[in-house]
Amino acid sequence: MVPRKLSVRDLDVRGARVFVRVDFNAPLRDGQVADEARLRASLPTLRLILERGGRPVVASHLGRPKGRRVAEMSLRPVADRLAALLGRPVRLAGDCVGPEVESLSRDLREGEVLLLENLRFHAEEEANDPAFARKLASLGELYVNDAFGTAHRAHASTEGVPRVLRPAVAGLLMERELEYLGRALDRPARPFVAVLGGAKISGKIDVLNALLERVDRLLIGGAMMFTFRRAQGRPTGRSLVEEDRVEMARAVLARAAERSSEIVLPVDCVASGATDGSAPGRVVALDSLGKDDIGVDVGPGTVMLFAEKLSGARTIFWNGPMGIFEVPAFAAGTLGVARAIADAGGGGAVTVVGGGDSVAAVQETGLADRFTHISTGGGAALEFLEGKVLPGVAILDDAPAA
Repeated sequence: MVPRKLSVRDLDVRGARVFVRVDFNAPLRDGQVADEARLRASLPTLRLILERGGRPVVASHLGRPKGRRVAEMSLRPVADRLAALLGRPVRLAGDCVGPEVESLSRDLREGEVLLLENLRFHAEEEANDPAFARKLASLGELYVNDAFGTAHRAHASTEGVPRVLRPAVAGLLMERELEYLGRALDRPARPFVAVLGGAKISGKIDVLNALLERVDRLLIGGAMMFTFRRAQGRPTGRSLVEEDRVEMARAVLARAAERSSEIVLPVDCVASGATDGSAPGRVVALDSLGKDDIGVDVGPGTVMLFAEKLSGARTIFWNGPMGIFEVPAFAAGTLGVARAIADAGGGGAVTVVGGGDSVAAVQETGLADRFTHISTGGGAALEFLEGKVLPGVAILDDAPAA
């Protein structure tokens, strides 16, 4: 069972400086936030703290500056956009530690928001340096983690700070992530169907095996399907196959058969001579794939098959695109599966999606409001479903037993 964590709802924040770890690792373009989804996801927690008289000291990373100050990775554009979304000024500190930041934190008044500069400008953040964690902890009196996307990393701001700053609780976004992913892990309504895509089986073997213990049906798309097809001795053309993972795929298929868990593989694909969209694609039955063909997306027959297998499901988890989604000509399969999952949600299924391209597909189709939960953490969601301990979650205070 996944233990329930104390929530920011449970805290008396009035008059307190609240150190809030968020995930504002948003893409920037021309000095502006290009996708504000992660900022919007943090708003309920920040507004709750402000409404209850707390003073948020907000911390995040952005990009991978590798312990150096990189002007292009400053959180300045984030501070400006956050101020617009909150409807109040957001002050950006010149750093995330040091005397000047400590002074800004001490002088923070009710209704004000302080955003610390990029945590990863200091190598000590990713190293989970205890002294650095103590400096960060000195900026607050309570700790809230609302950055599920970083919870699988034991960094100073996610694991080190709550070792010394208590109480340490979940923000509203973290709480929601744990609720829906935990439900899929512990008590899914059945039938429980998982849809996995992406290029490689190697990065998802643990979650494949973990899901086989829980799901009634597993639908597999993306380039990883060709490694499974190779394991079955079926044609793959010039499609991506992880030759060193063929035995692994064969073992997954055998295990599924032993457990009477259904694995559904695509029946057709879009084949092309190039993966960058420079050559036209055509729909072919997978068993008719030519030796020079490259599978770049699932075909319409597969979308129909997957829609049929999703119909009647009560819980659905989706991670990973069905093809080379970033090439518009090869995105139809992923978008079709997104619509099929949304339709299943309309029929009463709990639908959870996690992973960058999967989330992008949901947003591109305009169907986000038809999904039960869109996870902000791709890697964290997968590790959580694998049953791994997430350091940024484990360190938070457990809620009292009901």
